[in-house]
Amino acid sequence: MSTPRAGTTTSASATSPTQHNDADTQFAQMMIVHHQGAIEMGKLATSKGSTPDVRALGQRIVAAQGPEIELMSGWLAQWGAPMPAVSDHSAMPGMEVGGMSQSSATDQLAGSSGTAFDRQFLTLMISHHEGALQMAASEQAQGQNADARKLAAVITTSQTAEIEQMRAMLATLGTA
Repeated sequence: MSTPRAGTTTSASATSPTQHNDADTQFAQMMIVHHQGAIEMGKLATSKGSTPDVRALGQRIVAAQGPEIELMSGWLAQWGAPMPAVSDHSAMPGMEVGGMSQSSATDQLAGSSGTAFDRQFLTLMISHHEGALQMAASEQAQGQNADARKLAAVITTSQTAEIEQMRAMLATLGTA
């Protein structure tokens, strides 16, 4: 899943115009923070996942979202907008994970192991991706920058597919 994303974000970075609005800036700032949280959770999955599928998913999330952070950081620099701090957007729609703050969710996940870790990771990452879908929908509806809108569409497509994959993975784990 990271291959389509990487190709799309690379082509988007080559043609990034400076025309943007506040929705574009907010999208980039919020999504950077959001992606940073996903990378933290993904790294935990690569080291603590009890199944090869969970470890591989964690690796794909880290590999896909790192370049997107770099892309959006470049936009913010080009637009003269500040890089976000985690606290800047923690109360915004889409920033909660399973009803918790990102740091609480990550802390809780770090304390899990085995199948319980896998189940919790998948459940939290589904919630996390659903938050990203909210932000992407807002960008597509209100954003002006063509490249930011394209990235929002890529995020929608790739993370919707990952949600479906994670739901299937959860089903194979069964209940504890």
